[in-house]
Amino acid sequence: MKLNIQREVLLKPLQQVIGAVEKRHTMQILGNVLLRCDGTHLKMTATDLEVELVAEIEHTAEEAGDITLPARKLLDICRALPESAEIRIQVAGERAVISSGRSRFILTTLPVGDFPNLDEIQGLIEFSLTEKEFLTLIDRTAFAMANQDARYYLNGLMLEMEKGTVRMVATDGHRLSLCALESILDTEQVHQVIIPRKGVLELSRLLEYRDDPVRIQIAANHLRVRVAGLCFTTKLIDGRFPDYRRVIPREGEQVLQVDRELLRQALGRTAILSNEKYRGVRIELSTDNMKLQSHNPDQEEAEEEMEVEYRGHPLEIGFNVTYLMDVVTHLKGEHLQATFKDAGSSVLIRDMGFEDALYVIMPMRL
Repeated sequence: MKLNIQREVLLKPLQQVIGAVEKRHTMQILGNVLLRCDGTHLKMTATDLEVELVAEIEHTAEEAGDITLPARKLLDICRALPESAEIRIQVAGERAVISSGRSRFILTTLPVGDFPNLDEIQGLIEFSLTEKEFLTLIDRTAFAMANQDARYYLNGLMLEMEKGTVRMVATDGHRLSLCALESILDTEQVHQVIIPRKGVLELSRLLEYRDDPVRIQIAANHLRVRVAGLCFTTKLIDGRFPDYRRVIPREGEQVLQVDRELLRQALGRTAILSNEKYRGVRIELSTDNMKLQSHNPDQEEAEEEMEVEYRGHPLEIGFNVTYLMDVVTHLKGEHLQATFKDAGSSVLIRDMGFEDALYVIMPMRL
């Protein structure tokens, strides 16, 4: 293989696929990226056997062929070279020579035949969203995923598809996030799959708030996402997601409406003196008034008071302040609505500027 390419042209697809390269790889080949030239296109592939990323660009090669190179070393070389530098890659036996100007690097290659290749998946369900819509679903829900929970099915994001609706749900057992969008999806059955945490984080890194179409294919064990010049594939978590509808509280009588940004700032100040381990904050609600309080083992206290719209019964309830701040930060509207039943029941939070998302947080004893 012989390839002449500008630094920026090579750098972009390399940065796109690098997230799939294992940092602590159990197989040496998993630390490499596969470069494949067919004469008119250059394709880069990286995988850790759970996630596969393939980036493709139009580029004419001097000599077609394929090669595997150490992914992070190649990325570091590209980054270190000056802008607009011309890079030449040439294979010589089991080594590759990378040269640019007066710089020259020799990298050891590994056999292309050793590089794992995910089989072509047969999509059971296929549908399209815009890149902006798909990223919105992820951004509004992913923060509530569990992290290394023994209940492995919580360490991911549940994607649910039914006629006319695509929905994402995440929960770690203490809180739940849900976002739904209308879709042209035409299916008579409800389908659910669980995207693993790493796959979700990679998608949120790769996608942008654009109106470009995203093609989503779902098979028995894999999910594949195709967007311009990029193909992302991840294994799915084999498990049954909890019935999220059972934990969404019915509309309560105690309804609070509050300015989202003012609440975010007040929670941030109150959190400074909360217990570092339990992160508790006490909320006292009375007519058109809310008081936030926190304290820690050093007998330090913080208190915030703010005007709100509240017409319910006086209520005192405790929450993990981090969970509250996560929700408030991910809302987009100017105001939020929180519905309470009593001090021992979960709160239901809605974004008044985006009605298709809701959040549930369990209370804590303080």
